[in-house]
Amino acid sequence: LSSLCSTHFIFFIVFITFSLCSPTTQRHTNKHTALTHILYFITYIQSSLHIMSRLVSVSISCWRQLPRYHHLYHHHVNNSVAPGVNNGWTNSILKNNVPTLVSHFTTSSQPNDPPDSITTTDNDNAPEAADSTPSKESQHQNSAKMSKLHQHQTPTQIVASLSQHIVGQISAKRAVSLAIRNRIRRTYLPPSFLKEVTPRNVLMIGPTGCGKTEIARRMADLAQAPFIKVEATKFTEVGYHGRDVDSIIRDLVDVGIQQVRKLKTEELKGEAEEIVKDRILDILTGPNRDKTSRESFRTLLEGGGLDEQEIEVDVPTNTDKNMGLYSGGGDGSGNNPNIAAMNELLAKVSGGGLVKKGPPTERKKMTVEEAKKVMLDIEIENMLESIDLKKEAIHAVEQKGIVFLDEIDKICSSRDYVSKSADASAEGVQRDLLPLVEGTTISTKYGNVNTDYILFIASGAFHSVKPSDMLPELQGRLPVRVELQGLTEEDLYKILTEPVANVLKQQVELIATEGIKLVFEDEAIREIARMAALMNKTVENIGARRLHTVIERLMEDISFNAPEMEEGEEVIVDRALVQERLSDALVASDLSRFIL
Repeated sequence: LSSLCSTHFIFFIVFITFSLCSPTTQRHTNKHTALTHILYFITYIQSSLHIMSRLVSVSISCWRQLPRYHHLYHHHVNNSVAPGVNNGWTNSILKNNVPTLVSHFTTSSQPNDPPDSITTTDNDNAPEAADSTPSKESQHQNSAKMSKLHQHQTPTQIVASLSQHIVGQISAKRAVSLAIRNRIRRTYLPPSFLKEVTPRNVLMIGPTGCGKTEIARRMADLAQAPFIKVEATKFTEVGYHGRDVDSIIRDLVDVGIQQVRKLKTEELKGEAEEIVKDRILDILTGPNRDKTSRESFRTLLEGGGLDEQEIEVDVPTNTDKNMGLYSGGGDGSGNNPNIAAMNELLAKVSGGGLVKKGPPTERKKMTVEEAKKVMLDIEIENMLESIDLKKEAIHAVEQKGIVFLDEIDKICSSRDYVSKSADASAEGVQRDLLPLVEGTTISTKYGNVNTDYILFIASGAFHSVKPSDMLPELQGRLPVRVELQGLTEEDLYKILTEPVANVLKQQVELIATEGIKLVFEDEAIREIARMAALMNKTVENIGARRLHTVIERLMEDISFNAPEMEEGEEVIVDRALVQERLSDALVASDLSRFIL
């Protein structure tokens, strides 16, 4: 308001000066200019009166709010601890509320609005209010994070990718897709909040052959993270002969090392290929050759004209015979950090002492084509030595690692009977899994690994036992439960037709290599699904694995006689052929049930 009044006042002074300084003759002769001055003066008077009325209205409103601010001021003074806060509090009140008050009464059509629309803040919340508006830099960072997040597959896309290979089981696909997506979302959280978000482990329950293991296998391709699938029956309790559960994390770190090495190799491959070309040119032309001839040799080398030329290359000697002196047995002790340190020490001693001089080499004669591959591997290894692969792999395992525990029901004992499991250490394996799933530190040959943020997905058929037969502590560490349904005849038909690499398509492509065209009629496919479902009911329910038995029995004669058939011959599999090939197997299986 003060700025607006000042502007009007300056305009009035300019108007008076212009009117007084203009020539008298011009003022009396130019009627148009005089009329314009009069209109300007009337407009100025009108706007000035409007501003004065607004100013009076705002002043009255502020006067009405004075008791409220006076009460807040005394309340803050009575509760304040540090001296000198009052001025800051008053400035905060004025800064946060007076602009709101002025804008409210200057934009409102009614000057006497209720005072409840005014928002007041105390001194403690004033900095938060000031920081609540995100800056342009933070908005740009958030948009960059969102763009990177959108580069990954969404849960819908993950489910669609799984559906290309697995029929049905939507609930399991959704649970797995959400687990993968949450792993990706967590990497974009602020560092202060990152450590508070832990993964929600999953337990998949369903009969054998319904797709639990296949979901895990396909998830490994989509996870883009260190992933390992292990059988729970492979492990024993600490103190028994066998592998303990700590080897799961050690194997997962090995997978992480290989994954990081592969990623870095792809990044450094282009640079290493240029170095290899220069080294081969040095061998062929010498380092002091003129630039023109060197470039001509480079053209021949890149075009493959020198692939048959033989050169001598220094390659590392095979030192595997000196490695693994203390490799242990087949119980996974080769991954023990102490044994790994001993092997590394022996490798250094056998390689020429404790001083690092590089691996011993020997000169071999080979063609340029062979030398490219050998020298490329050597250069990539030399470049990888400057990268801390262990640190990156351990970080990837700790933040993105996924462990799939299959057949977890085989280490459970039913509580309904007095008899225990045949495996004496089965329940001990569950107790050993508790700290691993909850979060602990595992010592590996690459360093210590924290399992707090590793995602665990367990699965089991639970035919003879129930999920409640697991230790209660382990049940609580697997909060997300998904039940997979058994396969019906319609599901088996979809398995034979919908996946991109279904069993029937595999047989068609195999027979096509012999020059034979194999065709399956739709009625034949329906009959195959019906026979497989019937055998699952009458013999033993092994789920989709029954299709492999049925297809192999059906294709036995066709596969055996395909090489003797004429090229281009068409073989049609109809319903009658399916019944002929499988009816005797069904009868024999029925009789086998009654033979002791």
